[in-house]
Amino acid sequence: MYDFEQFLQEASNVKPSERQLRWFDMEMYAFIHFGVNTYTNREWGDGKEDPAIFDPVKFDPDQWVEAVKSAGMKGLILTAKHHDGFCLWPSAYTEHCVKNASVKTDIVGAVSSACRRGRIKFGVYLSPWDRNCPLYGSDAYNDYYCHQLEELLTSYGELFTVWFDGACGEGPNGKKQVYDFPRYIRLIRELQPHAVIFNDHGPDFRWVGNESGSSRHAEWAVVPSELCDFADIQTGPGPLSGDLSYMYNSDPDIGSLPNILYSKGLVFCPSETDMSIHPGWFYHPDEEPHSLERLWDTYLRTVGGNTCLNLNIPPTPEGLLDEKDVKRLKEFGEKIRLSFSNEVSKEARIHEQIISPTQKTICICFDHPVDLTYVTLQENLQSGQRVENFQLRASLYRGDEKVSEKTTVYQGTTIGHKKICPLLRKRRNRTTDTEPLALRTDYLEIAITASRGEADLLPVRIWAKP
Repeated sequence: MYDFEQFLQEASNVKPSERQLRWFDMEMYAFIHFGVNTYTNREWGDGKEDPAIFDPVKFDPDQWVEAVKSAGMKGLILTAKHHDGFCLWPSAYTEHCVKNASVKTDIVGAVSSACRRGRIKFGVYLSPWDRNCPLYGSDAYNDYYCHQLEELLTSYGELFTVWFDGACGEGPNGKKQVYDFPRYIRLIRELQPHAVIFNDHGPDFRWVGNESGSSRHAEWAVVPSELCDFADIQTGPGPLSGDLSYMYNSDPDIGSLPNILYSKGLVFCPSETDMSIHPGWFYHPDEEPHSLERLWDTYLRTVGGNTCLNLNIPPTPEGLLDEKDVKRLKEFGEKIRLSFSNEVSKEARIHEQIISPTQKTICICFDHPVDLTYVTLQENLQSGQRVENFQLRASLYRGDEKVSEKTTVYQGTTIGHKKICPLLRKRRNRTTDTEPLALRTDYLEIAITASRGEADLLPVRIWAKP
């Protein structure tokens, strides 16, 4: 059994791959759910749909890409095949595809080309569940799935990700399909070695556990191998004996000290937050996009909470993104750009005070009071994810009058790839809500109060009112 200090030291040095670092730097990308469900007003098809109903007469992938880019997204994932088994490319292994649609365009190829023209990255979702394939529920289905996977991996240029979930049902023989995920992963590594792979069990990134656009109170990328058994184990076992087989992605506490101590070994496998801009994942004419406020809150919780945001935008039956969605995406991008347009970090004098090997304080002094809105913290993940808890403390001004020498203005847990700390405060008058107040201060300190090893932070970025 490992000694506690030895295990903690190993935990502090669990590191991401180059693939994972590139993925984290993308921060936000689009999901496009498009297929026969777009024409049946359903979320899950049954595989019995007539391919001829797929008829996107105004299909324009360049419009999709421009809308996605306006929000600041750096990639796009297309549902090449959903659970109904309908393929958005002319697969040689099924007739349930665009070969027999009213519009016979290779949608995967067209979207891939549009992404290259627009200089964003392209990825695919290939549902393991196929309600149309007669082989489903047998060993032969894994061959079928790999054939289709190989078509996608070899025909559409470089993919930044291959995304598949664990959705599963019974085949025509009444048997549940047993997916050969290790075989799928080996094939992807062979044919698309730079692509990150999404699955509930890793190897590269995992589901955050909800579709509401929120990360955890403490979001760890270093997690027990019992949760992500397709990822590479980088440590020895924890110092306590026990069982973590109960652990699932929706658990609120994953990666914290109390549960990693029972692990048989730790892996680096961060969360992705996936959410749709509408209540549904496919297009439904009666649904409206979420408000700008909802999207902004989601951004702060996800990109600003050590996950990447995968935001779904479903095309209409005509093959276009709805103009209401296009407008909201543009507003969303403008909100992000404006909120982080006035960086004042270089105006400050910054120095560190080392408290102990695992605690330190970063002191930030301004020559005059400034109105701060956000602080962005980032760990150097090439060293590992280490910070357990931190605080922001600041002097407080009301106008030009200093009313506090030092007050705790923010308390946080993990940092990881990025932690955005809002400093804005809501205020109310007697009748209506008004603009939130910025934090007016001439002194700010970032206190790392607990860390699994020496906290290795990238330069702090501080933002003021535009």
